[in-house]
Amino acid sequence: MAADIAEQPAGYARLLQPAYADPIAVVAAAIAARRPRHVVFTARGTSDHAALYAAYLTEIRLGLPAGLASPSAVTLFGARPDLRDALVVGVSQSGGSPDLAEVLAVAREQGALTVAVTNTPESPLAAAAELTVDIAAGHERAVAATKTYTAELLALLMLVEGIRAGDGTLPSDERADLDALPGLAERVLADPTAAELAPRYRFAARLVTTGRGYGYPTARETALKLMETSYLPALAFSGADLLHGPLAMTDPDVPVLAVVGSGPGGTAMRDVLRRLGERRADVLAIGAGAAAIGAGPTGPTAVIGPAAVIGVPDVDERYAPLLDILPAQQLALALALARGEDPDAPRGLAKVTSTR
Repeated sequence: MAADIAEQPAGYARLLQPAYADPIAVVAAAIAARRPRHVVFTARGTSDHAALYAAYLTEIRLGLPAGLASPSAVTLFGARPDLRDALVVGVSQSGGSPDLAEVLAVAREQGALTVAVTNTPESPLAAAAELTVDIAAGHERAVAATKTYTAELLALLMLVEGIRAGDGTLPSDERADLDALPGLAERVLADPTAAELAPRYRFAARLVTTGRGYGYPTARETALKLMETSYLPALAFSGADLLHGPLAMTDPDVPVLAVVGSGPGGTAMRDVLRRLGERRADVLAIGAGAAAIGAGPTGPTAVIGPAAVIGVPDVDERYAPLLDILPAQQLALALALARGEDPDAPRGLAKVTSTR
């Protein structure tokens, strides 16, 4: 898992090379030419969080309604929704889950343009789709997905921005910003703070993760990594949903990991952090906006601020998930080791999960 995490800056650089970026641009141009009216993503597990990120991108950047499909509606209940004028995107590292391939096959039959985003271009998912995006992450050693997740994020970002451009070609300023990501990722991974904080949560009985907007998929993926590697019950909520009831379970004994960017989503998290402070929750804040908040008591009301902060370079909020997840992965790895677990081989899990 440590080796997979360390490879992510190189993975970003590889995916941005013409050998992989140009085919993504071709797929983006083909989608733009079809002018879909809405977008449906289908995925499972870690890839479901990448799909959620893409759904935010799609609605915000393309102005198209987007959602995540429930594969069982097709595979178990035999639904055949009318998908004319729709784009249906299957996201899967292995591309081997039968239900996702079946959703794409049915969607294609029902008139949708279908795309597979996968690390395995020869997979059943890719065979079922009309178009394929190769995330080019290479072999992933650990069962818990790390580098394939971030490769999915970057590939989906390039795809959406290519569709927005119309011809698949990213604007020069966008391309320049993306080219900076590998170096920024190296900086984040060189920060030892996440590993140093792991012993703080060694004896936690449960944990909450939260974020808003582009930060919400990061919160969900962090919760999954903690559950997979440390067997620590972790509940993920959007910042808004956390205030609608689950806030009541937070207290000094329930650590909260908050993803706080520097854009609108991060700004919206300020009130969430204030409310958590009122409950004296033990908050770890990750992100560019987290550094601006600082740690410890703040303000005349003496509401407790985040107990700990992991700062991340300030980038466009669309790119933040590619950096914010890195210290969360390091935390999951270090915490699993601190709790005496083997993060490379979580019990009961396999690299390819076959579901119907």
